[in-house]
Amino acid sequence: MSFIEIAPGKRARQAYSFDDIAIVPSRRTRDPEDVSITWQIDAYKFELPMMAAPMDSVVSPETAIAIGKLGGLAVLNLEGLWTRYEDPRIQLGEIASMPDAHATRRMQELYAAPIQPTLIKERLKQIRDAGITVAGSLSPARTFEFHKSVVDAGVDIFVIRGTTVSAEHVANNDEALNLKKFIYELDVPVIVGGCATASGALHLMRAGAAGVLVGFGGGSAHTTRKVLGIEVPMASAVAEVASARRDYLDESGGRYVHVIADGSVGRSGDIAKAIACGADAVMMGSPLAKAVEAPGLGWHWGSEAHHQQLPRGERVAVGTAGTLKEILLGPSHEADGSMNLFGAFRRAMATCGYSDVKEFQRVEVLIHHA
Repeated sequence: MSFIEIAPGKRARQAYSFDDIAIVPSRRTRDPEDVSITWQIDAYKFELPMMAAPMDSVVSPETAIAIGKLGGLAVLNLEGLWTRYEDPRIQLGEIASMPDAHATRRMQELYAAPIQPTLIKERLKQIRDAGITVAGSLSPARTFEFHKSVVDAGVDIFVIRGTTVSAEHVANNDEALNLKKFIYELDVPVIVGGCATASGALHLMRAGAAGVLVGFGGGSAHTTRKVLGIEVPMASAVAEVASARRDYLDESGGRYVHVIADGSVGRSGDIAKAIACGADAVMMGSPLAKAVEAPGLGWHWGSEAHHQQLPRGERVAVGTAGTLKEILLGPSHEADGSMNLFGAFRRAMATCGYSDVKEFQRVEVLIHHA
């Protein structure tokens, strides 16, 4: 690991983004039809190694069902408009049509409406009734308050997602989330993040996480870097957390924790690079917000955009590229990696001669300089 001295007594590690690296083909190739890109976490198997991010502009109960039927896993934001309003289409339409100057303040007002536990149950039941794997997300701050409603509603996979999630959160109140105790008391797999270092990931793994979300500050709708000064380039972050997984695999006697790249995965080439760096799957937001069916109506935002005290995100215009099926599975009408995301990933694996995702994690990568 290389360090650069930026001043006497202050060193900085060198880190790399997905744009800084490239995948190197091996000596063999395969037909894309002979490549498997399936992903299994716990008892749940998916045709695509992807999760749709828990963002109101991406995942509604309807798009969760559609994504599930296409082979992916969509995570519903259980603190979003879908659990605050009986019919949030009016609020979604307002967010999509308001001027930029008013967007943040108005979103703060809309998301100030109380979360209704009955709506948590109704939304998750709607997904379950469609025969789709049910995944819901809460932030660390809300998990203590609402997790019982989520578990009682029959969630299959529980996601705890924040800008930064640690197993050692220090707080001066009696309701601080004891992550290890919480995970071990649940009967469902828990995916936790974000984190971006080996030590942080190792603590989450030891706390019992079935999967770790890697990344913070790098999403297209995030302003975390500008507001907090926090960001870790994703190629280095994923590779470092994957190294922690190897250590934990030995430490635990064979317990495998999934690494999921969450941030800066905007095009099909980023999916391939994330897996090449050691990820098992990717979490995607903005590429899916471009779908005709997306509830954001051509706009994209995350929960950071309406934080009541310190917004660290913004509403961004992403437009509409095609249907969910075209974006995920093709056919593509663009040559920029924005459609047929997993057809492209399958072809990348085939071009490099690898037959499945686990194998592809071992592909050679190099750093290139512009």
